[in-house]
Amino acid sequence: MGILSNFAAFTTLFALAKAWLPDENKSIISKDGTNLFKSSNGKIRGVNLGSQFIFEPWIAHNAWNDMGCKGQKSEFDCVSSLGQDAANTAFAKHWESWTTQDDIDEIVSYGLNTIRVPVGYWLREDLVDVDSEHCPQGGLEYVKKLCGWASDKGLYIIMDFHGAPGAQTANNSFTGQYVAKAGFYTDENYERALKWLEWMVELVYQTDEMRNVGMLEIVNEPVRNGAKASSMRSKYYPKAVERIRAAEKKLSIDANDYLHIQTMDKSWGSGDPNEYLDDLTYMAYDDHRYLKWDTSVDPSHDNYISTSCADKRDSNSPNIIGEWSLAVADDVAKSSDWDPSSNTDFYGKWFAAQVHSYEKQQGWVFWTWKSQLNDYRWSYQDAVKAGVIPKDLNSLRKVC
Repeated sequence: MGILSNFAAFTTLFALAKAWLPDENKSIISKDGTNLFKSSNGKIRGVNLGSQFIFEPWIAHNAWNDMGCKGQKSEFDCVSSLGQDAANTAFAKHWESWTTQDDIDEIVSYGLNTIRVPVGYWLREDLVDVDSEHCPQGGLEYVKKLCGWASDKGLYIIMDFHGAPGAQTANNSFTGQYVAKAGFYTDENYERALKWLEWMVELVYQTDEMRNVGMLEIVNEPVRNGAKASSMRSKYYPKAVERIRAAEKKLSIDANDYLHIQTMDKSWGSGDPNEYLDDLTYMAYDDHRYLKWDTSVDPSHDNYISTSCADKRDSNSPNIIGEWSLAVADDVAKSSDWDPSSNTDFYGKWFAAQVHSYEKQQGWVFWTWKSQLNDYRWSYQDAVKAGVIPKDLNSLRKVC
């Protein structure tokens, strides 16, 4: 084929890369003709781009301090402290430098095929109440640029609604606003979130750089149990599905090309996400699995590996383990038996054990791609450099 014929071939494939989960037979093809899913048997193998568009200070204190945000708990707090103009400048510099085109190239070189991109409602700036909400502005340009690099490389993109209006979780910087009480669970904030989802659907289908966004997660890590979780399942979830599909119909998108709509799975603890849904077509589910916080697992090397080998993450299907790491329980994390530098063999085995179980489902997305923690247990990039994670994932040792 000539250059123009090749271009026509991969743009046709891009046009199809919407509703379906890629696999070795029906995949996203990069500009150079590479099929990243062929070697993974169609399983998602990915990394989260943590602290790219929603900064979590614990991941990168040096970068946070360099932005002028030292001592602030969240983006909201930093913008309030710096003032809007200075904050916009500081955050733009961060967006430009934290995840670069070189990072995307490196991700692909390690055999990964997916990125999960956490973003907040303030990406759509007309949804922000500027009198009471203080958020960095100008992020959309950088989201498009990053998605363009990823799309050109053939990476599948999960767009993750990580920071909802009013904050869906209390006392956590990942919502963009560290608040004592989760304020998302109101009709007003549901409506703002629904408008955001409709807007994101339009962006995905009408923006070339975002052509490989195949999945839209409608809220990350909401509250567990109680009236708020019930309200979310009965009000927000059904309307989110309805409004996303209506937006696709308005754009005359063929039903076979619809986005996958993702919720947290039942095991997260917010109840059955399907309880009030009439149509489960192209639904997908997100499971976050951190043994670090599982108090039912006694922290020992053998227990961690055996637990991961036997892990059954099938409360909903198709299920993606959208967050996990090599971090261990706090009470042992700094002991010599768990020291990352002297226990690389264990951490390599444990990584393989987790992959073994998670690929029994639709696949996995590691948290996170990079950090400034000097601890590869939270950084895929550093774990590869330490020799804990192989560059060829198909060479993983069999430990289960």
